[in-house]
Amino acid sequence: MSMKTALTIAGSDCSGGAGIQADIKTMTMNGVYAMSCITALTAQNTTGVSGIMEVSPEFLKQQLDAVFTDIFPDAVKIGMVSSPELIEVIAERLRSYKAENIVVDPVMVATSGSKLIADDAIEVLVEKLMPLATVVTPNIPEGEILSGMKITSKEEMEEAAKKISGKLGGTVSVLLKGGHSICDADDLLYSEGQLTWYQGKRIDNPNTHGTGCTLSSAIAANLAAGKNLSDSVKNAKTYISEALAAGLNLGKGSGPLMHNYRLFEEQ
Repeated sequence: MSMKTALTIAGSDCSGGAGIQADIKTMTMNGVYAMSCITALTAQNTTGVSGIMEVSPEFLKQQLDAVFTDIFPDAVKIGMVSSPELIEVIAERLRSYKAENIVVDPVMVATSGSKLIADDAIEVLVEKLMPLATVVTPNIPEGEILSGMKITSKEEMEEAAKKISGKLGGTVSVLLKGGHSICDADDLLYSEGQLTWYQGKRIDNPNTHGTGCTLSSAIAANLAAGKNLSDSVKNAKTYISEALAAGLNLGKGSGPLMHNYRLFEEQ
């Protein structure tokens, strides 16, 4: 049998809750075959990030070539990429292979508050990589960095989403995630000139390690499966809400989601 495929280009989280580990679990549970190109190894757990070891640009290029020349991905999710050189390699390879259904999660700050990207890398991310995306998925702190404005209300979310899209050439959709204290867990999609709000109910679960990685991967998996962007976002929101509601409790800090909750539903 054949199967739709998705690729994650991101950092590794040895504790399994975020990064490529979260991406692979999410893509698998959303019905596609998952592959990964690793940008960095991190030493991290639910309490924070204690070390980052980047791969070389040459080795990242080798990984990308290995994937694209054999099992061509139907969608690509890009997460943590912390240096300008790595971002440039990804952008160049994606253009060269004419990759489609690209979801960029502009990971700049971890849930735990640790900064994950160098300032000079943000510029390259905005200039080279994000304009290739089908959709970008910033949270509020990242949205503030990308739009250059403070975001404290729904109106400001709408203004920021339009600003970010405009900065990226106007063709890139923006999913601005409202989970950081503004308007509950409502997310805003700005796509093709249309603003769409996705209601989410805030789930009383402090364990949110890897929510951003998980949401962007679920969107990529749905796009890979042939769904349109609006349905992909809706399905991804449902998946993440249920993975949070399952109430997994691991680790001493902000714990991971239960990515595989669907395996336990029948029992």
